[in-house]
Amino acid sequence: MTEDILDRLEATIRARRGTQGSYTAQLFAAGRTRIAQKLGEEAIETVIAACGNDPAKIVPEAADLLYHLLVLLADAGLRLDDVREELTRRQGTGGLTEKASRPR
Repeated sequence: MTEDILDRLEATIRARRGTQGSYTAQLFAAGRTRIAQKLGEEAIETVIAACGNDPAKIVPEAADLLYHLLVLLADAGLRLDDVREELTRRQGTGGLTEKASRPR
């Protein structure tokens, strides 16, 4: 099976942890709070792009958002497969039902 681009990106991100000389390494060195802040910034930029009149502007912002999410997951010791498993678990369950089942 051909490896998905997100799987390759996740592997690259993980390989850069503890190294120097890359933006990814700088993010890891800055810590989880900074990574989370960057994720939030990218989410806002994605929303702004989505509210505009040019759908093509959403794509690069969505790519930045996914990248920063993968960095956050890696920093937390999680993998994209953990998210895939959660989505699989939720499959077939309505959104309102799933949300209501979460512990408060």
